[in-house]
Amino acid sequence: MSAFSLPRPLLLLLSLLVAGCIAYAQAAETAPHAQLAILETTDIHAHVLGYDYDRLEPDPHVGFDRVATLIEQARRQYPDTLLIDDGDTIQGTALADYQALSHPVACDRELAIYRAMDLLHYDAGTIGNHEFNYGLPFLSQVTGTPMSLPDVPVEHCDGPHYPLVLSNLVDARDGKPVFKPWLLLQCTLAVTDADGKTRHVPIRIGLLGFTPPPIMQWDHAHLSGKVRALGVVEAAKKYLPGLQAQRPDLVIAVVHGGISLAPYSPTQENADWYLAGIPGIDVLLMGHSHDVFPNPRDPKSRFNDLRDVDNVRGFVRGKPAVMGGFYGHDLGVIELALAYSNGKWTIDDAATRSEVRPTCPAKDDCVAPDPRIAKLIAPVQQATLRYMRTPIGATDFPITSYFVDAGDSTVAAVINAAQIAYARAHLYDAHPELRGLPLLSAASAFKTGFAGANDYTDIPAGPLSLRSAADLYLYPNTLTVVKLDGAGVKAWLEKAAEHFNRIDPAATTPQPLIDRRIPSYNFDVLSGEPRDGFAYVIDVSQPAGQRIVDLRFRGKPLDPKQAFLIVTNNYRAEGGGHFPGLDGGATAWAAPDTNRDAVTEFVRSQGTLRRANIDPRPWHFAKLPAHAPATFACAAGKLTAARDAGLDDVSQLHDNGDGSAACALDLSK
Repeated sequence: MSAFSLPRPLLLLLSLLVAGCIAYAQAAETAPHAQLAILETTDIHAHVLGYDYDRLEPDPHVGFDRVATLIEQARRQYPDTLLIDDGDTIQGTALADYQALSHPVACDRELAIYRAMDLLHYDAGTIGNHEFNYGLPFLSQVTGTPMSLPDVPVEHCDGPHYPLVLSNLVDARDGKPVFKPWLLLQCTLAVTDADGKTRHVPIRIGLLGFTPPPIMQWDHAHLSGKVRALGVVEAAKKYLPGLQAQRPDLVIAVVHGGISLAPYSPTQENADWYLAGIPGIDVLLMGHSHDVFPNPRDPKSRFNDLRDVDNVRGFVRGKPAVMGGFYGHDLGVIELALAYSNGKWTIDDAATRSEVRPTCPAKDDCVAPDPRIAKLIAPVQQATLRYMRTPIGATDFPITSYFVDAGDSTVAAVINAAQIAYARAHLYDAHPELRGLPLLSAASAFKTGFAGANDYTDIPAGPLSLRSAADLYLYPNTLTVVKLDGAGVKAWLEKAAEHFNRIDPAATTPQPLIDRRIPSYNFDVLSGEPRDGFAYVIDVSQPAGQRIVDLRFRGKPLDPKQAFLIVTNNYRAEGGGHFPGLDGGATAWAAPDTNRDAVTEFVRSQGTLRRANIDPRPWHFAKLPAHAPATFACAAGKLTAARDAGLDDVSQLHDNGDGSAACALDLSK
């Protein structure tokens, strides 16, 4: 026997193993198989049409009408599809506010966004966090979901013509689910047999749905005492057994949340990674983060280096997953490869992949909108436009958000002036005991380029209308006043200053100024009344938590024990953004009106806004001996706006060719 020969029994065993592997591979190749395309929309935010209501002009880069075209294209490509919406559907545009606040839709009429979606014959959907912004009575009405909850009329109104599933919202009194906690869809798939023939085989698909648990903070005024939000993992484990008893072939988690590897808690906002680890959940549809997954073309994608996350093929902990953007920019698609054996379906991971298909593959290359949708909602669209053109006053200076990151606080200054004026006019009627405490106000600019080169507030000097107020204040938050001491005020500012990266003055190469993990709506600017001289300096060379320097009030360093009233919004007051001291316990007054109403009321009272009546620069950067500029993303060709705001330390480095650019801030000036 040579040195390389094997005993005959071992050779026989090895040959049997090889033959078995070959037979298994051949069986897998010839087993009956099918393909199911799961199509996902998410975070449409009532962008029924590709239209910018702030500029009153078409916007081809957003809109459900263009996503509808992608949906129909996908249906022509794949014989078998499911179409599912991941939430944040009914709020986010002037059209949505018109139907919810200005001219509420009647019980027997469907919301415009749901009417448009019904044209596409959705199979199911879930509820996002922004669905709760207009309150439970409105949500009950427009979803056609009777709710036996306190102060919620039990009505059978017209809702979307597809079922809604939500597993983690329960009645605060008895723990019963408010929506259906699970759904079972029964479909048929075209199966290709080993001989190449096609037959149709039934498949049972189970759905669980999840909204972010922090809704209990974000919409505390609407939800407290009426409902409870369960943690997504706890809710999945609670309702999955009941769903599995129906013997589904697959279970899809339709979760309005994103991916975070932070330690899990029942209040976690983005817990999809943990949900993917639950046995029995086979597929994830994701949203809320206004992001794209998978995103293999972006070398800076935050999903690239996450553990057990495949950002190329679209898997999270071995489960196929997709997140289809926001505002109608994209359609999420999971090509689910299925094998059928012994009366059961299984997922063929090797042949399964996810992708996100944009409505605009390039800046000026967008798919055509589905013409049926504009025709369908034409009456409410025209009514919304007439309403948005209602005059409210004028401004003698431009109000833009192009250079918020460089220190232009004009947008926040107008909102802050309006909020202080509103509190002065209405707070003391309800709480006379608060009279005499100094008033501050906190606001942020919402539109700072996140959604593209047109995502900025840009109001020229001249007439103002209701659309201007909507441009300034994007969300239907309600005005809220909190009471804090001076130490709490400083802590608020320190949290807001985390928007910036730490800058090394000794560095000789450019450094990015902005921490893009912190959204612009968490960069609050605080202002006081002009006579109080509230001002502060942000030193970005210092670590987070130590950046607010020279904080002054009435000409003196701010007293950490001084009591203040700060006007803000309900989202911030109830804990949105995790600002220290703000968890609902500091609330002194919750107003009945929205912050946007306060802006409208202020403009009308002023007649013409004048720069002298607001405080456009309550803060500035500390001067640093910087050897290289701090860089940030900006809109191309807008340096005039920086100069109008008094910023002479900003320059444009290069134009990206898509309306965006790279800008630089010289911190040595």
